[in-house]
Amino acid sequence: MSDFIQDFQTKFYQDFIKDDRYQFLLDGFTETIKITFFAIILGLVLGVITAIIRSTYDRTHTKKYGSLSQRLIQYLLSLLNFIAKLYLTVIRGTPTLIQLLIIYFVIFGSVNINKTFVAVLAFGINSGAYIAEIVRSGIMSVDNGQFEAGRSLGFGYIRTMQYIIMPQAVKNILPAIGNEFIVLLKETSVSGYIAIQDLTKGADIIRSQTYDAYLPLLGAALIYLICVMILSAGVTRLERRLRKNER
Repeated sequence: MSDFIQDFQTKFYQDFIKDDRYQFLLDGFTETIKITFFAIILGLVLGVITAIIRSTYDRTHTKKYGSLSQRLIQYLLSLLNFIAKLYLTVIRGTPTLIQLLIIYFVIFGSVNINKTFVAVLAFGINSGAYIAEIVRSGIMSVDNGQFEAGRSLGFGYIRTMQYIIMPQAVKNILPAIGNEFIVLLKETSVSGYIAIQDLTKGADIIRSQTYDAYLPLLGAALIYLICVMILSAGVTRLERRLRKNER
């Protein structure tokens, strides 16, 4: 037992303390959080916009409009819905890693661009497609009578969505949205493929220097686990608060 402890201490010193190698994990963690945070914001914006376009089309495309302006709006909505469906099909049908590599090596291949920005763009666009379907399902789960209630209060479509529909939809989709954020955090581990020193890459750098994979990778896994647990606890706490507000 004493030999095991001594061996563990030696490896721990070699992997993390010597030459300040722990800094690789610390810097990688900071980069991972930065990418995840901004990708979540981009994903939410893209997802909500796409979901509103899709749900609005689903609710109104069968209606017949008489005025020219209304028909033009309907045609524009049909075009936007087609673009949204194409976006969802392509993004959800291809691996995240392939999308990251295409954006970096193909789209921005001839441009000297910040790699973190590329990662945020790739993961944000990818996450937006999944968030869009989650939000759309939440909007469609709200009864049509709520739209009628909004009109009876003198609200237009936009204000009805803002003040009546979206607050109810958010309560329905909060667990799924929280799960998507957790998935996004873990997906950023492939950032190293475009030479970003994220948390996973930081652990791999330590492994390449010490030729010991056990502790660096275990350390990175533990950090990911703690982050996921914090996110899960935050979502659970928010759900409880929303339930209290309903009462």
